[in-house]
Amino acid sequence: MKKSVFCLAGMVLLSLLLAFALSGTTSASERNLDDGKLRIIVFGAHPDDCEIKAGGAAAMWAAQGHHVKFVSVTNGDIGHAEMAGGELAKRRTAEVKAAAKKLGIETEVLDIHDGELMPTLENRKIFVRLIREWKADIVMGHRPNDYHPDHRYTGILMQDAAYMATVTFYCPDVPQIPKNPVFLYLSDGFQKPNPFDPDVVVSIDNVIEQKADALWLLESQIESLWATGNFEKVVPVPKQGAEREARRKAMRDRFARRAESVADKYRAKLIELYGEEKGKKIRYAEAFELCEYGSRASPDKLKQLFPFFGR
Repeated sequence: MKKSVFCLAGMVLLSLLLAFALSGTTSASERNLDDGKLRIIVFGAHPDDCEIKAGGAAAMWAAQGHHVKFVSVTNGDIGHAEMAGGELAKRRTAEVKAAAKKLGIETEVLDIHDGELMPTLENRKIFVRLIREWKADIVMGHRPNDYHPDHRYTGILMQDAAYMATVTFYCPDVPQIPKNPVFLYLSDGFQKPNPFDPDVVVSIDNVIEQKADALWLLESQIESLWATGNFEKVVPVPKQGAEREARRKAMRDRFARRAESVADKYRAKLIELYGEEKGKKIRYAEAFELCEYGSRASPDKLKQLFPFFGR
């Protein structure tokens, strides 16, 4: 009898210890799946795409207590002029983790080689599982007509996951979501076969500096691709002093101009969403287009999902 009691007590203690250990590896937002807040997951092809295209909106959602996760679908291990492989993948992963802290969100980098993403069944299941595990209300990703194959296939995989995420016996190891999320595309400038046509344009005036601070942490890109526009050479970031501050300002101004161009290009949509007086004054913006797959959100529903348009 005593032996049975001791065995039972040991099993209870083991269960408690296991639960405690698991709680230490579970994110705060994963522990609060039913807190009434929005849950947003953004798929970017490389460790910088989500931050560039949706960093402002992410910061605003996070400030309101909503849960945002960025997923870099490839590890970026060839995205530099002088380094590559595991060393670069680790560096870029650390950079986006630091950027995520600055934005108040979560991030994950998948172990897929840069430049080698394919729209396979295996990768489709990865997308489905991530969407389900996050219990997403909103899913974002690239459009499938983009210059980079990793971008295109990220868009295709996101689209392919849109319906399958609701199918009970597809990836049955993760429960399906009862209702399809709203799927949206990140902005781009490509015109064929059809140009980007935003359904939502949000002002990021209040978070432009926070977004710039997050992008500043992606130093591997600042010193390589963003410095030269290609992978020909590295322009090291000064470690301190006035030269470092000048480089930081140049990077900030570059991305601020990009956000200004979005606001100017889609001014009519900003006025529609914010009203004429405020819409005309908005300086910086990010834009998103509804995907035909997933839930079809009405204009009123979009305003609930993007709770930034208070008049």
